[in-house]
Amino acid sequence: MASALVVIVFCAFARADVVETKGGARLTGKITKIDGVNVTLVTDYAGTLTVKQSEVAALQTDEPRFVRLGTGETVEGTVLPAASGQIQIKGATATVATTADKITATWATGETDPAVAALRHKWSYEVGIDVTGKSGNKEQLGTAFSFRALRTGPHDKLKLYTAFNRQRTNGTLSADQFKAGADYANNYSGRYSWYVRDEGGYDHVKDIGVYNTSATGLGYDIVKETLHLLTARVGLAFRYDNYKNPATGDVQDLGLDFGLHHEYTFNQSKLINNLSYVPSIHDFSDYHFEHESYYEVPLLREKWKLRLGISHDYNSKPGTGVDRLDTTYFTRLVLNWE
Repeated sequence: MASALVVIVFCAFARADVVETKGGARLTGKITKIDGVNVTLVTDYAGTLTVKQSEVAALQTDEPRFVRLGTGETVEGTVLPAASGQIQIKGATATVATTADKITATWATGETDPAVAALRHKWSYEVGIDVTGKSGNKEQLGTAFSFRALRTGPHDKLKLYTAFNRQRTNGTLSADQFKAGADYANNYSGRYSWYVRDEGGYDHVKDIGVYNTSATGLGYDIVKETLHLLTARVGLAFRYDNYKNPATGDVQDLGLDFGLHHEYTFNQSKLINNLSYVPSIHDFSDYHFEHESYYEVPLLREKWKLRLGISHDYNSKPGTGVDRLDTTYFTRLVLNWE
């Protein structure tokens, strides 16, 4: 009985992948990713662990897999530790000796080469529900719904989005707005990109029966890192606002389009800031300014997140009897999936 138990335990460890660090730690689990920077290991005892590849002394896999080296060579075989801080990839016909820091990618038999997968476009989706507080034109507490679809590729990104908010406060309509839009950006060269965007909808509380803003221009990534992105935009826009009150003249004018997007990721949380400024070319005192900032934290399940934020919508020449500035505070529950 004792012998059988020893065999079972030995087999369980034998079937586990192993990561040994230069500091002497020995981690067992399932290696899911090696990308030239980190080794990702899924364990039963500590969840998902990420180890810097430069700190890895040895690797071992329980099954054959494809391994790409820094030279561009791809080998299929089982990864095993070797002497003098090396590892060996033992294939069906040959064995290749190397070190852990020379591996740039791995993937299991039957999976897609990460380099090929990176060239494909991928869709992701997001649904959000807000509990909001608002000051400005109206004081309110209510809910709002939003949806976003994001198509990302190696050099471009397409965002489709829509949002709807309708609230009543003390029997009075305090929010009645809808918007839908599309935003496409193409990184044609390094940090440089071009973009085109369009957004339309209505806001009956602001007396806007229908509005539409279209813009196109160039973008530049001031900061472009894995966990930190800062992108500036400048271009031309056409703005159309149709007011229901005949005392307010409609807006149909060419304008400039300035935008700033900031995204910073830390400890699985995110800080997002967005700014949009669209002044009229003929009258710079006539402009529309939007701002949104929020902090996003993951919940118990990976697909669920919580956002805490604030947004501002400022129209320098609003409709008759309408305030210029609306400020919205929101707590948003978000569901993401692919």
